[in-house]
Amino acid sequence: MALVPLLVTAVSRPVRAAFGWGWLYGAVYFLVLLRWLDFTFRTYSDIPWPLTWGPTLALAGYCGLYVGAVAGAVSWLAGPSIGRALAVSPLLWVGAEWIRGHLFGGFPWGLLGYSQYLSLPVIQIAELGGVYAVSLVIVAANAALAGCLVLSRRSALNGVALAGALLVGTVAFGAWRLSAPAPTGEIRIAIMQPSIEQPLKFVPGHAAETVGIYLALTRGAGAERPQLIVWPETALPTPLRRDPELARTLESLSAAVDAALLVGSIDVEGKAPPKLRNSAFLLTERGIVGRYDKIRLVPFGEFVPLSGLIGFVRSWAQFIAELEPGSRASVFSGPPAPFAVVICYEGIFPELVRELVSGGARLIVNMTNDAWFGRTAGPWQHLAMYPFRAVEHRVAVVRAANTGVSAFILPSGHIGRHTALFERTVLTEPVPLRAGETIYSRFGDWLAYLAFGVSGASLALRAWRRAA
Repeated sequence: MALVPLLVTAVSRPVRAAFGWGWLYGAVYFLVLLRWLDFTFRTYSDIPWPLTWGPTLALAGYCGLYVGAVAGAVSWLAGPSIGRALAVSPLLWVGAEWIRGHLFGGFPWGLLGYSQYLSLPVIQIAELGGVYAVSLVIVAANAALAGCLVLSRRSALNGVALAGALLVGTVAFGAWRLSAPAPTGEIRIAIMQPSIEQPLKFVPGHAAETVGIYLALTRGAGAERPQLIVWPETALPTPLRRDPELARTLESLSAAVDAALLVGSIDVEGKAPPKLRNSAFLLTERGIVGRYDKIRLVPFGEFVPLSGLIGFVRSWAQFIAELEPGSRASVFSGPPAPFAVVICYEGIFPELVRELVSGGARLIVNMTNDAWFGRTAGPWQHLAMYPFRAVEHRVAVVRAANTGVSAFILPSGHIGRHTALFERTVLTEPVPLRAGETIYSRFGDWLAYLAFGVSGASLALRAWRRAA
């Protein structure tokens, strides 16, 4: 019911007022959602409190613009027909979410559909239209409830009937898909959660202890006979390719535990100045057999947009780096099976995971370091998006996080064994391999494109009639 006040306000106010109220509604939502960012700025920047709230307020205000745009569009369409405006509102919302996920590099955090990540029967429709399909169902239900307050009884009942049919169909489809047999092929994977505090990760005096923790956890995991052992993002305290002794140690370790090692490390190329990349290396007893460089870098974390103008912000915070993005989305051929890696928040971009699955990945591995966010809601919000990547392609997702939350996510979106925050442990599980192709795998964001078409046509018709 959370969107009912927004929609009722939109259809009962002029366009400008509806946009303003919508922006305020969205800005408050994102301010509450992203409040954990203040911890990062307070802990790892030189910005004094309460000015640390400045970046979070700016980001919340920006994201609120999309909600304001939807409210303004609904208000404009409500001029001749409130019922038509409410009927189009789910598609307007989907279009706005898609644009927010792509414009200026994209920030698809907190999409409405993610609120249902624990409702397995509801999220199964993500294999048809992605997370946007779940967002559409939520807005449709809210629009029907809003119609009960502003429409005639007959029109309101029609809206409730349509939304009810959509919701029943969604749950019925979900129940049917959850009853389908599980894929048969599987591999055994171990994930490391070393729980190393962020201030210690790259301190030279702590490097030996950091490596020792990983080596001990990996040897312990070997007793479970995994075929692949996954370390988190930037696990190594030194660049792997510039530390031959460490590379030889990992080769020997891989042979000792009879498993491939997937290791996160900063990679360095060149000298003046060197190019730094956030990379994942696959090692066996033969050495490095595969590598992936992160493509989607975090703005103001791994690079500074418009650095020629605002590059000075690098001096404000420890977490601002200047990394080079990778050039392509690559799939590891194995061992033990074809899989792909998304590093840190890359996995919140549905189109990137789809590209990797289209390239032959039968498993998705997410390596991340959410230690920057401490014991806040940030790591849990990050986790909540990966069940959708699993359902969209019916692919298992394995998540290794430095301080949590590490988890095994089934193709159904069910979050299986997972860790607590700041728990030092190893989890080992058999993981199913992707066996087929979904509608979303084949056609991608067709629902968003349909939303653009219907929304655009509705707005254009309204403009034409107004001009006439």
